Amino acid sequence: MLNQAEKWMKDIAQSSTVVGALIITVMFAALFTVPGGYNQETGSEDIGIPLFLGKKVFKLFIISDAISLFASSTSVLIFLGLLTSRYAAKDFLKSLPTKLVIALFSLCISIATMMIAFCSAIIIILKGQLSIVVPISVLAGIPVLVFLWSQSPILVTTLWSTYVPSIFDREMKKWL
Repeated sequence: MLNQAEKWMKDIAQSSTVVGALIITVMFAALFTVPGGYNQETGSEDIGIPLFLGKKVFKLFIISDAISLFASSTSVLIFLGLLTSRYAAKDFLKSLPTKLVIALFSLCISIATMMIAFCSAIIIILKGQLSIVVPISVLAGIPVLVFLWSQSPILVTTLWSTYVPSIFDREMKKWL
């Protein structure tokens, strides 16, 4: 059973590391290729400054992009830690499940904030065209919901079995 649990956890960590690395790559690139581009006017002291720097939606884009990058980096590092763990029997009680929950939660935050960055970039690019922006933004929520739906059984089961006391953990009073 210990070998099966180790294989299961390594499989989850491996596939999630790939997803996290892809998100890191995309979010890093998006941070430097901002929507609208940079000021290219020569002779201007604002050269190289993003064109939409003063807009609130642009700030939302930058903040959500950075949060996605940091959360995804955190999840990848934790998943790599899971892949290189020693998988001793006692580690399955608290250490490994805690790492798994934190890594999956970080990956979920990363995906959600990536979609927020995407939506804010769409809002910047399609100024005021709500008939296009709203459906795209609603559709952008689907990957987040799918990820939550697919990973929630793992999260709930892991949290429940790790942190909810069972009948075997109770202190028994002596009868005599």
